[in-house]
Amino acid sequence: MDLVALALVIVAAFIHATWNLLAKRAGGGQLFVWLYSAAIAVLYFPLVAWVMFQGNAQWSALIIAAIVVSGFLHLAYAICLQTGYRKADLSVVYPIARGTGPALSVAGAILLLGEPFTGAVAGGAALIVGGVMVIGLAGNRAHGALWPGIRWGAYTGAIIACYTVADGYTVRYLAVSPILLDYFSNLVRLVALTPSVVTHRKLVVTEWRTNARLIVAVGALAPLSYILVLYAMTRAPVSVIAPARELSMMVGVLFGWWLLKEADVARRLAGAALIACGVTLLMFY
Repeated sequence: MDLVALALVIVAAFIHATWNLLAKRAGGGQLFVWLYSAAIAVLYFPLVAWVMFQGNAQWSALIIAAIVVSGFLHLAYAICLQTGYRKADLSVVYPIARGTGPALSVAGAILLLGEPFTGAVAGGAALIVGGVMVIGLAGNRAHGALWPGIRWGAYTGAIIACYTVADGYTVRYLAVSPILLDYFSNLVRLVALTPSVVTHRKLVVTEWRTNARLIVAVGALAPLSYILVLYAMTRAPVSVIAPARELSMMVGVLFGWWLLKEADVARRLAGAALIACGVTLLMFY
């Protein structure tokens, strides 16, 4: 893997783990998602305006369609994940989603984008998926919600693969700026969520007053982590970057150990070691 691409993925992993930790503290929910999406629209507008002023933006019907599709795929991901959390245990849904997502992304990139299939890609992806499963299912004691959790996790993983391959195609093969793709994709999600939010205006105000700092922080960090990943995709195959993104789970384990004092540390660190080995193998794709 290109060393710059690797550096981008590593930095993105730390940022991704950080903003997810902040979102966890806020409690999440649709109103929180809408508010931090609105914060993104405000915070990143100057950067987007600068990119467009530089004349780097190229527009066509295909590019606009790709951005709209990206927006709805990311929205579908959020809805599917939250539905899974309501119907089953998070401890099952999340690791299944994060495990199947990169595996299907690799397959999609190879089959749809014509990227090369090598032993390093296959082995690295397998180690990373295995590490994700070890981390996510560590200490799991789910009863009854296991199969619904697996099903909704798999649905979510399939959507992750769809937006990963679609966004990778957009930035790598259509040469769309990662900054513009992420920003306008976010606008699509923001507009799509607005009708269901305006009916709860008082709750929106309450959510803002309660979590304003966290909303702004997540609004600043969430796009940055994905933009860095998209830039990495312009330098290395999607089939390599997609599984490498799961470094964020390794960082999450470290955060959980140091900051949250989570249990079952040995097993989670073993999973993190598998992820690190997988990413190392991907460097030789």
